[in-house]
Amino acid sequence: MPPGGRDSCRTSWPGVTGDGYTERAARLDGAAVWTWTGPRDPDRPVLPDGCMDLLWTGGRLMVAGPDTRAFTPSGTVAVHCAGVRFAPGTAPALLGVPANELRDRRVALDALWPGPEVRRLTERVQEAADPVAALEEVALGRAARAGPPDPLAAAVTAQLRQGRSVTATAHAVGLGARQLHRRSLAAFGYGPKTLARVLRLQRALALVRAGTPYAEAAYAVGCTDQAHLAREMRDLAGTTLGGYLAATGYDGPAANRETAQPSGSRTTA
Repeated sequence: MPPGGRDSCRTSWPGVTGDGYTERAARLDGAAVWTWTGPRDPDRPVLPDGCMDLLWTGGRLMVAGPDTRAFTPSGTVAVHCAGVRFAPGTAPALLGVPANELRDRRVALDALWPGPEVRRLTERVQEAADPVAALEEVALGRAARAGPPDPLAAAVTAQLRQGRSVTATAHAVGLGARQLHRRSLAAFGYGPKTLARVLRLQRALALVRAGTPYAEAAYAVGCTDQAHLAREMRDLAGTTLGGYLAATGYDGPAANRETAQPSGSRTTA
């Protein structure tokens, strides 16, 4: 997420030791609370994940919209930031704006909510002994007053995560292709085809981190071969799978480190 600003003078976060990324389940259903402490790393982009985040960074409340491509932070100064990452399709109701209006954007929260309310919430987080917990309380309070998310969002996400096609997903949730596309734009920020690609890449990364060789991970998530997964990684992340994992400190199995390419593939991930 986009870190930086005057809050970088904070020397530590409560409950966070050393540099790096931490994450825990939030008290808000399906959400997660994360922190980042340390220098910005332009070689470690934030990959699309179908989610939106409420951010505390640089002493400001911000929103990260849904990404269609990797977000790369600028600069290398040490920073401290935190976020509440909402489950796919759940943030628009809470934020009060369709997801596609925030696609590939980072915006100040006072561009979406009334200025006086945001100033009050900013002061609350700024003065809190635990700003991360205070940020979570902001999300919980807003969720309690907001309407429910699109009830189809969870079903669409579940179908696509299982590798179902867009056509099969539309049939399963009882919508036509155009209706599904329109509802997906508002809920996720992009159409179901893009969401399916994003979720597939995230599934592949999870498998590789768990020790699955690249080629096996590609087949498991529905790619035709490892070259297909490599193209998806370049399109969505702007880097190679191996390059991204190396930047995140992953030291995978020998099959991924030592095999230049699998049999029948011309392109490595």
